[in-house]
This record gives sequence, C-alpha cells and structure tokens, in this order.
Amino acid sequence: MRRAGTLPGSACSLAEAQKTCSRESNACIFPGMKIDTLLYARWILPIEPQGVLLENHAIAIDNGRIEAILPAEEAAQRYSADTIRHLDQHILLPGLINLHGHAAMTLMRGLADDLPLMEWLQQHIWPAEQQWIGKEFVHDGSLLACAEMLRGGTTCFNDMYFFPEETVRAVEQAGMRACVGLIMIDFPTPWAQNPDEYLSKGIALHDQLRGNSLITTAFAPHAPYTVSDETLQRIRTYAEELDIPIHMHVHETAHEVAESQDRDGKRPLQRLDELGLLNPHLLAVHMTQVNPDEIPRLAEAGVHVVHCPESNLKLASGFCPVHQLQQAGINLCLGTDGAASNNDLDMFSEMHSAALLAKAVAGDASALPAEAVLRMATLNGARALGLEQEIGSLEVGKSADLIAVDLGALETQPIYHPVSQLVYAAGREQVTDVWVAGRQLLNQRELTTLDPNAVLERAAEWQQRLAPLD
Repeated sequence: MRRAGTLPGSACSLAEAQKTCSRESNACIFPGMKIDTLLYARWILPIEPQGVLLENHAIAIDNGRIEAILPAEEAAQRYSADTIRHLDQHILLPGLINLHGHAAMTLMRGLADDLPLMEWLQQHIWPAEQQWIGKEFVHDGSLLACAEMLRGGTTCFNDMYFFPEETVRAVEQAGMRACVGLIMIDFPTPWAQNPDEYLSKGIALHDQLRGNSLITTAFAPHAPYTVSDETLQRIRTYAEELDIPIHMHVHETAHEVAESQDRDGKRPLQRLDELGLLNPHLLAVHMTQVNPDEIPRLAEAGVHVVHCPESNLKLASGFCPVHQLQQAGINLCLGTDGAASNNDLDMFSEMHSAALLAKAVAGDASALPAEAVLRMATLNGARALGLEQEIGSLEVGKSADLIAVDLGALETQPIYHPVSQLVYAAGREQVTDVWVAGRQLLNQRELTTLDPNAVLERAAEWQQRLAPLD
C-alpha cells in the first residue's frame, strides 16, 4: 500500500493521481475559500487510485460533493468551513455498499434459524409473508434496516422485496442511498397477483423515481426457479430499454441446480444464457454452485457476481469460488442478504468472513487480500449498479458518501497496516460518523435523521405479532 504524507511533493502526487486538486473551484488560488465541511483525518483510504493510503490529509466537501483531498496543512490554509472535524484516530473511506438484501426482513430476524434454505423458505418465511406482508410491515422493517446499516457504515444498499414503494419511503426518511428492486415472482403475493401487475407496478415506481438523486431501481426477479422464461425475456427487454440492472438469486444451492436439470435438462446459468440474460445488466447473487467451465462465459458476458458469505454459511448453501472468479476478471461485490437468514446487516463482518472464506476455499492465504475485499464492498458495488461515477471511491467531484472509523480502540491496537485492520480487526461499532451526499446521517454514533426509540418501538410491536409463528 503506497502512502502519501504531508512531506513536500505529496500534494503533487495526490493531484497527479486524481488529475486535479479541486473541482474547477479556484481553491488552489484563493486561500480561505468557504465550503460546507472540512474533515481532517489520520488516514484517508480513497479506494481509487488503487494502493493509495493517505496520512494526515483532509477532505473538503461542498454542495454534497468532494471539493478536494489534500494534506492537512494545505487544507487549513485554503479553506474555511461551516463544519470542521478533527478525526485524529480515524480512517475515512467510502461508504460501504451492500449489494444484496431484503431490508424489510429485519422484522423476521431470528424467526426460523438453523434450517436449510427450502425448508426455511417454504415452511416458515413464505407463510409468515403471506400472513403479514403489507405496507406497514415493509416500511417499519426497512426503517429498522436503514438505521442498522447507517450505524454500520453502509451508505447504499441494493434491495429486493415486496411493496418497494414503502422501502423508498423509509430510505427517504433515513436520507441514505438505495437501489430498490422491482420485484417479480410467478405466484400471487399481497403486492401483486401476476407478472403483468408486478411489471406495471414496478415500471410505474421506476418512472416515479426518475431524477431522484439518491434512489435508483433494478428489476428483481426472485430466482430462475420462481420466474418463467417468458417473464424473464420481458424483463431483459425492459432492462435494456431502461438501462437498469437485473438483480436475481442464481445458483444459490445444489438443490436449485439439480431441480433445474431434472425439469429443463440444463443448469440455470445455461437457461439464463439462452434467454439472453447473461450480460452486464445481471447481478447474479450467491453463485455457490459454479462449475469451472462456466466462469469464462460469466467473464465474457460481463456478469456481476454478488457474494453473500455469511448467509451461504448459515444456510449451508455452499461456497462461491471467489478467487477463481476474481482471477477471471469478474466484478465481485458483497452483500449481507436479509437479516432473516444472516442475521445482521453488518458489512464489516461480511468483509471479514469473505476474506477468510476465500482463502480457505482456494487453499491460498493470499487469496482476496484486505484491499480487494474493501473494493468489493465499495467501488465494485457501485460499478454493478452503474453508479461508479458517483460513489464507491473518494475522488474529487464525486458525491461525498463516506464514513469515519475509529481505529483508536484497544481492539484495533497496535496499527501496523490500517487497511488490514479494517477488515481483520475492526467492527461496525467503530463507525462513528456517516455522510451521504455531504449530509451527516450519523454523528459520533448518533443517528441524525431517525429516532432510534421510535424504530425500536415499532420493531417490538411486530415481534408481538409474529412471535406465535415461531
């Protein structure tokens, strides 16, 4: 990891790496320029350029965007700010991006643990959903998820669930960023009765969100085994027209693959390929059952793979061949899955598990190093959502979506390699501050947009309703 400090020449190195020291702002010419926020930090991990860790630098934020990243001494000379923070024991990095989850299912956390996937789904989760899913459930569960994710350093999440308009409402209350799934499943649910209704409602929500700076959409067909060929082809066509992702569980279990072979005489990936869905729009989630001969095709097609290590471990679904996929050049992202199967939305824990699991599965201790797994949780996720020009790294001109992690705790001392410390030793409880588009949503561990007591009260009410199903 190459480091830059406050020694002579370090500012030039940074400016060279980022092409400019400020966003066409004359900040390098007029000292004392007034901006919104100035953050001084012990370390800054920009993610891009790769291999850079900045020491004793500052980030200047104005109008929701990163104005400059420069040595602390220069920042003090060039800027005055409405808000100034000195984060002397902290590392600043991009907000984490959770590429797969079902936010509302936080209300089912721990409802049916220690069961295989299909038993968990068919005998517990789906019956509970049929009884309880509605606007109120989805809004309250999503609000709980937003609060949990913000306190854990997640600034953007990619969701798949019913009543997505209620997830949107919760996200707007929290002030965070999300890609909301336009859900599709072949059987009736309280949200829609058939594919036509799912599509019409989903497209209407997409149109409603046009121009929203923080919330985007993706088509979210549940899985190959719950969505027909005809519907998948329609989704592919709409995704191409609207230029939005397709977010789907794929090859999650051996049972799913075997069932597809018995029914169709082909593996789900082959079926999706024949339907034209293996393309850069596809976010293939889980992918624990991937044959070596399928990997080159995934790479050629530009498919994004979303790894959910802890959910896969808990449901005994299998192991995603992360190291092989990475070697093939496939864009790998990271997700938690829903709290009903994980049982948390902790991206720090996912990074730790992903790094260790990749090494064990590959039989190679150098597989998926700390820097690579941090990239999965940030810029790779942004790329999969088509948002890499906006978020995922700390670069001049990008949205100021960032988090501060306090590495001064005894659990993360001594510090030889701050980036390794983030993945292998730090926990989400060390996230002290969170900003999305320059707006502070977590201030010294306190949520600024949500009332945690109100969120807890609603969660307790839902527990009383769902408890008899346990």
